[in-house]
Amino acid sequence: MEKFTSLTGIAAPMPMINIDTDMIIPKQFLKTIKRSGLGVNLFDEMRYDDDRNEIAEFVLNKPAYRNAEILVAGDNFGCGSSREHAPWALLDFGIRVVVATSFADIFYNNCFKNGILPIVLPQEDVDKLMDDAQRGSNAVVTVDLESQTITGPDGGCIAFEVDAFRKHCLLNGLDDIGLSLEKSAQIDAFEVAAAQARPWV
Repeated sequence: MEKFTSLTGIAAPMPMINIDTDMIIPKQFLKTIKRSGLGVNLFDEMRYDDDRNEIAEFVLNKPAYRNAEILVAGDNFGCGSSREHAPWALLDFGIRVVVATSFADIFYNNCFKNGILPIVLPQEDVDKLMDDAQRGSNAVVTVDLESQTITGPDGGCIAFEVDAFRKHCLLNGLDDIGLSLEKSAQIDAFEVAAAQARPWV
């Protein structure tokens, strides 16, 4: 998993509430078990019409937001089914940070496991960032995980909270497998001891 320390990028505004995982990545794209290639179908039903033409009004189709790396969203982001493809699609598109007043629990946990930083903020702070994000190509925001701050285009700074263990994992690029490999010496020692104690196994 790629480390997350700080990110300076375009923030895209998506003020809708209850954006569920089927909106993030519709069910017909869940056949793959690969984490790559899903970005083109992120928000598929909102991005394309029935003939697969881009819908110009959708925020991520606008020239200023095509390379957005930060999403400022409405309440209860990631609700619905527990599909891990949702953070995969966000990450494959290039989104590394999602800011909202609340997230669905499973989606929130899946973000951390895939290198995405979900940030929960009070409504007034989300409103400020939403206003910043509506500046188009000038909506440049810096998210610093080490200091737990978000700095807007005018220099205003917002602090956010994050669980210490999850912060450690993101800063060091540790997913569940990476965490296990951190204990490789202990695992090897256990296997040697187990083999000696039960050589018939």
